[in-house]
This record gives sequence, C-alpha cells and structure tokens, in this order.
Amino acid sequence: MEQINKVKSISIWIFIIPFIAINTCLILITQFHDLFPNQEDIIHNTFPYFDGGASISRTARPYPTWLIFKPAMFLTSYILIKYWTYNKKIIEFFEINHKNKNKVIFFGIASAIALTIHSIFLGIKFDNDLYKLFRRVIMLTFIIFEIVAQAYLVATFYSFKEKLENYINKFFLKLKIILVMTLIVVAIVSIPIISLPGNDVFGLNLKFFKHALEWDYFLGVISFYLLTFFMWKKGNINL
Repeated sequence: MEQINKVKSISIWIFIIPFIAINTCLILITQFHDLFPNQEDIIHNTFPYFDGGASISRTARPYPTWLIFKPAMFLTSYILIKYWTYNKKIIEFFEINHKNKNKVIFFGIASAIALTIHSIFLGIKFDNDLYKLFRRVIMLTFIIFEIVAQAYLVATFYSFKEKLENYINKFFLKLKIILVMTLIVVAIVSIPIISLPGNDVFGLNLKFFKHALEWDYFLGVISFYLLTFFMWKKGNINL
C-alpha cells in the first residue's frame, strides 16, 4: 500500500532525526568544550531529562551546535509536511468525507511551519519584550498544534478501526492514544507554568522543572512517530 508504506518509512525519521540532533548537541556542549569558541557557552555535566540542567535551546543555539540543530529541524519540518499530507490521503481512502481530515492536515502542517520559524529565530537575540513574546508564542503554537494534530489523527483512525484491521497493529494504535492523552494532560497542567516570565513562582525556582519538562515532552512528542512506524503493516494495495 503506497501511502501507508510512505508514512511508515518517513515516520521513523521524524523520530530519529530530532532525537539524534538534540542529543548530539547535548553531548558536544557538555563533553567537547574545545569545539566552542566562546567558553561561556559550554555546559558542564548534566542529564537534563532528569535534572533540568539546561534547556534544549541552550544546548542548540551556540556555534557550532546550531549547525546540527537547525538543519535537522528544517528537515524534520519538511518530512512532517509530507507525513500529514500522506495521512490525509489515507483517511480519504477509507472515509473520503471524514469530518477530521482537513483538521488533521491544517494543524499538522501549521505545527511544522511553527517549528521551522522557531528554528530560524533560535539564537537570534533582540533585547525586546515583543520579540521574546513572539518566540514564546511560536514555540507554544508548535506544541499545541502538534498535539491537536496527533489527537485528531488517532481519533480519526480509531473511528474506523474495523476498516484498518488488515493494515495496523491495534496495540500500537492504543499506545498512541495513551501517549496523546498523556501529552494533553501534561500540556494542560504545564503550559500555564512554563508560560510565566521568569523562574520564580511563589518563592519556588521552576527553572530546572521547565527544562526537564521541555526535554521529556519533546521526547514524548516525537515518540508518536516511532509508534506510527510500528503501528502500520506493509501493504501491497496502492492508495
């Protein structure tokens, strides 16, 4: 099945490319300090998935790590656009007039565009509150639109899961639903917190919490595509 095979083949790269990129940036900036002309950019030993010792942008924006991060995010954005386009065609094959098909592709492509914009402006500094707000809004737009697109997609597939019996492993569809529900709950609880300016709230330092959440949440978001790879079976019928 052509479109299913395409989704299966590219979904694994949507996981692998950003995963390798952000962790390569982390390893370089914490272990290979001589690569950084500005020694103020280096970070000493940290595992931010647990200790929140640095944000993703903190590891990715200095030279030379941005040479890895930015191209990786641009490539990921391009593949994401292809991913959501193929999924729309799959939905149309099974239910051509499904109410969610346009929502899936709108939020999916919009999230990819937001990721591109965020990557373009990463590392560009302006001492301007409006610019800082713009960057924060773009990042939140990527997160929200990405989760909404994922939610609509799994809800759509679940709505005609009987028609997909020969094409998917239902166990992984259920895992994707659980993952998306978890991401939604975490987002609802966390977005008001991470949107606050500064790091002190009621006397509590939220800096490390924000950073650890960022790493873990991003891993959760891209894990959706790893599960996609395992969910689809290879088919022989062209869509």
